[in-house]
Amino acid sequence: MTVRFVMDESTTLADLLELNLHECEEEVKNIVDKAVKEMSMEKYMRELNATWSKMEFEKEIHARTGATLIRASEELIETLEENQVQLQNLITSKFIAHFLEEVSSWQRKLSIADQVTTIWFEVQRTWMHLESIFTSSEDIRRQLPVDAERFDRIDKQFKEMTEELAKTPNVVEATNKEGLVSSLDILQKELVLCEKALAEYLETKRLAFPRFYFVSSSDLLDILSNGNQPEVVAKHLTKLFDSMARLKFDDAAAASPRRVLGMFAKDGEYVEFVNSEMSCEGAVEAWLNRLQQMMRITIRYYFSEAVVTYEEKPREQWLFDYPAQVSLCGTQIWWTTEVNIAFARLEEGYDNSLKDYLKKQISQLSILITLLIGELTKQERQKVMTICTIDVHSRDVVAKLVQSKVETSQAFQWQSQLRHRWDEKEKDCFANICDAQFKYSHEYLGNTPRSDGFSFLFFC
Repeated sequence: MTVRFVMDESTTLADLLELNLHECEEEVKNIVDKAVKEMSMEKYMRELNATWSKMEFEKEIHARTGATLIRASEELIETLEENQVQLQNLITSKFIAHFLEEVSSWQRKLSIADQVTTIWFEVQRTWMHLESIFTSSEDIRRQLPVDAERFDRIDKQFKEMTEELAKTPNVVEATNKEGLVSSLDILQKELVLCEKALAEYLETKRLAFPRFYFVSSSDLLDILSNGNQPEVVAKHLTKLFDSMARLKFDDAAAASPRRVLGMFAKDGEYVEFVNSEMSCEGAVEAWLNRLQQMMRITIRYYFSEAVVTYEEKPREQWLFDYPAQVSLCGTQIWWTTEVNIAFARLEEGYDNSLKDYLKKQISQLSILITLLIGELTKQERQKVMTICTIDVHSRDVVAKLVQSKVETSQAFQWQSQLRHRWDEKEKDCFANICDAQFKYSHEYLGNTPRSDGFSFLFFC
């Protein structure tokens, strides 16, 4: 039996008692429970409508193009995730029947908003990354004509979409426009093709000049896009070379291509190139390869000069004639030579040859210490201190040879030392230790401290 009644201002307690509701207590409880749950859902749906009617994207202007970009606040993202979870919980409720259509509609709207927001920000991020590359770099547009044309289409379409989106700031309204998801998917796929082509292009540049592997893609793109401006490229030299920090250009010939006269280290040491014909002509990877070759030719040339002139003047004067790296390695080359001479004399019967050489080392070290007490520039002091450090190590090695009464240069105590030598036949420097031999790469190291004899760079 169904009982219907209407409650209004005239309803009294007696009217309710006449209904005999106590006779169907369980049914009344169920009805009341359902009403309470539905009232709670109704309240939540009102709050949901109020929340998303005010939720808007934040906007900013792209500096280069003036295009309107959108941003999502943390509150928007958190609210979107939270409301999606709550709607999912609501739709599984047994009391959802009356609100099923409304909840399903909001689920669909917020799901699309979440999907569009995710794809949009990915497209926007990729567009911002590629925009300056494909619109500003003539080299890349020339090398990748198909992808440059593709990006032009993407750029036009994306800007049109941002203008349209800016007209509808409300998040739900803006993201639920018909066809927006499919349009963004297409843009994303097209941008992926541009990125892939760009990555392949960068790989060819890295293969042409392997030191490009040392820098990030953004730095490499900056280098490539400014390849005809050596002064701009030079700011990346510290990432490409161990110590080369700046270049000295020939200001008398300011016209392109620029000629390079020498290189500066991070510490400020200047080394003049042996050939002033080094020019920044052609593709950036081509002239950087020439720069690398010129660096090695220059250091090798100074090595050959220093080894020959070592005995022409006192060592404390000779070391100021050359870059720090050359002076330091030159002293080690001559240390190896002089120890081998001492061993040869020892084998000829001069029993005190090693001891005499040890005395010479101590004398040389004392002279350098005297230099340090005097007036020196910062760079000169660093050079002398570094050579002192190596000299102390070299002195200790010879002292141990004397103490151990080593009598031949083939003894392990000597062969186990890092020994630099200059090969007159090949006109190059080699480093030997035990039965291993390495060719000096002539990487410029600048005027920096060395803690021991193993601090030199060798590359095969």
